[in-house]
Amino acid sequence: MADRIRAEIAGAGGAIGFDRFMELALYSPGFGYYSAPTERFGESGDFVTAPEISPLFGRCLAHPVAEVLNHLKGGDVLEAGAGSGNLAADLLSQLAATGALPGRYLILEVSGELRARQEATLRERVPEILPHVAWLDRLPGPGFRGVVLANELIDALPVVRFIAGADGAGELHVGVEGSRFAWREAPARAAVAERVDGLDLPAGYVSEVNLAGEGWVRSLAERLEQGLILLIDYGFPRSEYYHPERATGTLVCHYRHRVHDDPLVLVGLQDITAHVDFTAIAEAGRAAGLSVVGYTSQAAFLLGSGLDRLLADSDPNDVRAHLALTQQVKKLTLPSEMGELFKVIGLARGPVPALAGFAMQDRRSRL
Repeated sequence: MADRIRAEIAGAGGAIGFDRFMELALYSPGFGYYSAPTERFGESGDFVTAPEISPLFGRCLAHPVAEVLNHLKGGDVLEAGAGSGNLAADLLSQLAATGALPGRYLILEVSGELRARQEATLRERVPEILPHVAWLDRLPGPGFRGVVLANELIDALPVVRFIAGADGAGELHVGVEGSRFAWREAPARAAVAERVDGLDLPAGYVSEVNLAGEGWVRSLAERLEQGLILLIDYGFPRSEYYHPERATGTLVCHYRHRVHDDPLVLVGLQDITAHVDFTAIAEAGRAAGLSVVGYTSQAAFLLGSGLDRLLADSDPNDVRAHLALTQQVKKLTLPSEMGELFKVIGLARGPVPALAGFAMQDRRSRL
């Protein structure tokens, strides 16, 4: 992977944008982090996502999905970046139990290795529902009706890294210094300079702009005829994202459950992510004709979607299982765990029902 990136850097004249570096490191066929046949999720991987923590996460998401599908009198579900397949299995199992299966459950997955793992998970856990599932190489065409889900997807899309300057913004590119990759400063492209100049940041402030994430939301909007886009990820509204205390940015790398902030090492072996600017996501959606129907913390959304009821329905006589579910709920909802850092935003085209997940705590005024 490192050799492939070095070759592209040489062909580009000595440096490439960090967004291109991140794209290659994560998604390059055969060698990128999400393309290579390695364990990423769970205790034996590099990080743990909410569907790996508890089946209650997917069962909760089934509630808003069913609400929207019932309102539309049918429709499909599209999950973008389905990871291990556990979210799809939990969600479909709950939808089947309540008689609310979608017409199709579509999974957009660019990694052949992950696609095979997702199919194996579904075949093992919900074999009777597998005929409803189809995998896509790209977004569906216009006319999609239903629900789009993406859990921890936006944070893994390639970001532009910038540095604020007294005379305007610059970009941090990646070059080569000896045997190592190294940062190189370059003039900012117009879209980045315009964004950074509007933030009024002090010289030397380093952070990220996720143009790819905003573009992805616009692409979804072009295809959504009616329904809901539900995005779950870690991040902040813009006023908190570009806070003085975050003057070195939000980049986070995961390797064997160790977290650090250097994306230029362990290339192809580690995950690289950046927190989500939810204000930018909301702006991209509104500019594409979508309405922001909700924005709140993961804890508030899950509790509003029936997490407490699902826990109460577990068998109290099975003490070990009940205690395990209780610990899972704590990880999903406590502010010191995932409850506060992770947010949920809903974007819709056309009328959709008022979702119970957003009723407990409406934070749209913070965007």
